[in-house]
Amino acid sequence: MNSGDCIFCRIISGNEPAVFHVKEPSFVVFENNLHWFPVQLLLVPTIHIMQDDLWSDPDLLSRLGTAANALGKEKCPEGYRILSNFGPHGMQSQGHAHLHLIGGVELGLYVKGRPPFID
Repeated sequence: MNSGDCIFCRIISGNEPAVFHVKEPSFVVFENNLHWFPVQLLLVPTIHIMQDDLWSDPDLLSRLGTAANALGKEKCPEGYRILSNFGPHGMQSQGHAHLHLIGGVELGLYVKGRPPFID
């Protein structure tokens, strides 16, 4: 996939709508449109890189992790998860590197299958 076909690149460039919580030079944070959890944010580097590249860049990963932790404490005081998916078996649906912050509800145990949808 080239970056012109990437939904995250289109969101970052302003060509697709999103509700942003953070805009930094190296990353942005916006709401995930899946709405599986009350809080479901995506932390996305502003440049189109792959998951492996993100996890090989300690500075960028540290900045994303610090932002995810601060947002988690603010928005989910009872607890949250910071996730990163790799490959189809890991449910990675976008090639553009990103982290997930989820919470706002009792998340329960890690189980096989998709999380329950909420309204």
